[in-house]
Order: sequence, then structure tokens, then C-alpha cells
Amino acid sequence: MADELLLELVTPEKLAFSDKVEEVTVPGSEGEFGVLRGHASLLSSIQIGELSFTKDNKKTYYAVNTGYAEVLSGKVTILVESAERADFIDRDRARKDKEEAEARLNKMAKEDPEYDQVKAALTMAETRLKVAEKA
Repeated sequence: MADELLLELVTPEKLAFSDKVEEVTVPGSEGEFGVLRGHASLLSSIQIGELSFTKDNKKTYYAVNTGYAEVLSGKVTILVESAERADFIDRDRARKDKEEAEARLNKMAKEDPEYDQVKAALTMAETRLKVAEKA
């Protein structure tokens, strides 16, 4: 099994992707990391960012929200709050979300209880825009 790498990308709503891939790049909370076949086992939290994988020499990109990754020698399981494939991202909606989050942040103090939540929404909107450019 170590000669294959199965990737499963799971959100609360659905199994977003499940297939064999050549490699996966994950936005870990301690920094981005890559996984190839036979990788050492690990668990990592995931931060908002760009997840990518290569299948049949073609790279596919997703904008992912926070979650967890489990890496085994032949399988990578990604559990995230949301995952949007680059070619399915609504750029107009992402721009609007970014503008709204920026406007809300400009009116908030860092001590505001909702500050971190709005900051995360801004980061996710920016990530979605960045990933959409790769479609």
C-alpha cells in the first residue's frame, strides 16, 4: 500500500475528494508541509490556506478552512470546516466577503469578542481569491 497515496478531503457536509494522488501539500498550523507515498505517520492541525495535490501530473487547488490532517504511509485524511476547489470558487462572492470583513475589522477593537472570527473570515476570503486565480 505504501506505493499508493490515497487522499480523502472531508467537510461536515460531504466527501469533497477521494482518490489516489502522487503528492499533497497541506497548510499545517506549524507551516505548509508536503506528503508523498510512504510518508511517516503524523497528525497536524490545519490553518486556513491553500491545499493542493497532484494527480496524473495535474495540480488541483482547494481553499480550506481550519481542521485536522492525519497522515499514514499510504493515506492522507483531511478533515476541514470547508473546502472549495479553485474552479468552483465564486470570485465575486469572495471579493464581497473580503470587503465586508475589512469594513467590519476597521470598526472593531482587537479586544472585541468577534474580532478573531471576523479576522478569520477575512483570511478565508483572501485565500479563496488567491486559490481562484489558479483555476
